[in-house]
Amino acid sequence: MVKLKIAVVHNKTEHTLQITAELLEKLVAAGHTIDQRNPELVISVGGDGTLLSAFHLYSHKLDQVRFIGVHTGHLGFYTDWRDYELDDLIELLSTRKDESVRYPLLDVRITYRNGKPTKHFLSLNESIVKRTDSTMVADIYIRDELFERFRGDGLSVSTPTGSTAYNKSIGGAVLHPRINAIQLAEIASLNNRVFRTLGSPMVIASHEWIELRMQDSAECLVTVDQFQLQQEEIKSIFYRIAEEKIQFASYRHTHFWRRVRDAFIGEIEE
Repeated sequence: MVKLKIAVVHNKTEHTLQITAELLEKLVAAGHTIDQRNPELVISVGGDGTLLSAFHLYSHKLDQVRFIGVHTGHLGFYTDWRDYELDDLIELLSTRKDESVRYPLLDVRITYRNGKPTKHFLSLNESIVKRTDSTMVADIYIRDELFERFRGDGLSVSTPTGSTAYNKSIGGAVLHPRINAIQLAEIASLNNRVFRTLGSPMVIASHEWIELRMQDSAECLVTVDQFQLQQEEIKSIFYRIAEEKIQFASYRHTHFWRRVRDAFIGEIEE
C-alpha cells in the first residue's frame, strides 16, 4: 500500500467544507498522513481558483510536490476529480505509484526606478499590466530587441494553461500545455495613422523573453494570477518561461482538448 504525506487546501463554502472533512477522514483511514508543511501531494478542494491558491501556497516546493484538484462544482481546467469521487481517488492514491504531468509556468520580475529591490513571482495562469487612470505606454522588447511601442489599456502575458483564461477573452489563441511557450496579447491597443502596434497575439518560444519598459512612472496595476499589485515607479517587467514547472498527479488526467470542448462548447454524449 502507498502511504503519502498530503496537504489539503480548500475554499470556505459550506459544501466544500463538508467535502473537505469527508476527504480528510477517508485519507487518514487509508493510512495517509496529513502534513500541511511538507507534503508530497497537495489536494485542492473547490474550483480552479482554489487550486491557484494552493499553487502559490506551495510554489517554493514545486520540485517536491504534485497537485490534484477536486471540484465541488463543475470540472475546471485544473480539477480532474468531482466531489462524489472521493473513494475512487483514495483507492488510486493508496494502490498506485503515480507519474506526473508537468506544465510550464511564467517567470515574472518587476524592476523599479527608485532602487527598490526587484520583485519576483511565478504565475500558473497569467500576468496582466494596466495603467489605472489613462493610456499605458510601454516599449516591448523581445530578446532585448525593440519590437514596438505599445499604447493602450494594457498587456497580458499567459502560460499555455492560462491561455484559456483572460487571454482567450481578449482574442488570444488557446495553446496546448505541452507547448513550452508564453503568449503576449494586447488589451485595447491604439491603432491609427500615428500609432501602430502588431495588434495580434504573439507566441514567444521558450528560449526568448519579453521585457516591457514602461515610459512613465505613474501607478500601474500588475496582476499575477488572482493577486493584484498596485505598483508605482516601475521601470520594466520581465517575462519568460520559468525554470520551475508545476506537477499534476496523473492518476486520471483529463485530455486538455476535452476540457476546452466541455468548457466552451459543451459536453458531448458519446
